[in-house]
Amino acid sequence: MSSCVRSTLQILLALFALAAFALDARAADSAADGELVFNGKDFTGWNYVRQKGKELWSVVGDVKLDPNNPKRLIASGTGAGGPQGIMFRDGENDSGGQEGTDIFTDKKFGDCAVHAEFMIPEKSNSGIYLMGQYEIQIWSDIGTPADKLGVHNTGAVYKTKPPTKIALNPYGQWNTYDIVFRAPRFDASGKKIQNARFISVTLNGVKVQPDPVDTPVPTGGTLKGGEAATGPLMIQGNHGPVAMRNIRVKPMKIDD
Repeated sequence: MSSCVRSTLQILLALFALAAFALDARAADSAADGELVFNGKDFTGWNYVRQKGKELWSVVGDVKLDPNNPKRLIASGTGAGGPQGIMFRDGENDSGGQEGTDIFTDKKFGDCAVHAEFMIPEKSNSGIYLMGQYEIQIWSDIGTPADKLGVHNTGAVYKTKPPTKIALNPYGQWNTYDIVFRAPRFDASGKKIQNARFISVTLNGVKVQPDPVDTPVPTGGTLKGGEAATGPLMIQGNHGPVAMRNIRVKPMKIDD
């Protein structure tokens, strides 16, 4: 290969990487200013996967770690509306034998950027499901060494690809996910012709999924109905306490 050709290839690769970075940065920025899909005062626009366990969900004004029990969060106040209102799933571990329920939006989305802030205590497990089918994991796994990371750790595309590292803040502190997602593609007959894909996943400013992750099948614990061109955003609430706030979705068009 001549030096001229090699230089041209290097320039093209650099331009491609710069374009991908710019798309990801624009998507993350737009998600922070996207539609607020949780109004911060009640569950209007949201549905329970099942009625059993819905009593564990409430809207509150403040959440903190229980100083007497690090496996619990303590809530107070009522949601005043807006991005600071908190969606709170109470309990400890699996709520002492009480199973909670997942919740999902009325609205359906395809390609999008998602911004969400969350808090967990020790020994909890939650997740954010794009289209109700593809989960980005939330788990109490601070301290997991890099060589032990797997497809169940925080930041993983669940059952598909491990995160690069555990980027969680200490239990009882707020964390921020910024997720860029491309929906699966279907032809006119309804046959899937391209898989769903996570373009990037950023947790607390750390790219825990820096490269696109092809997601050929739903990741488990999904809504009924299977893969489609659009679907709701779902928050896992059947495996432990979690607090969520400032949940925003920005629809966008991501090139195939």
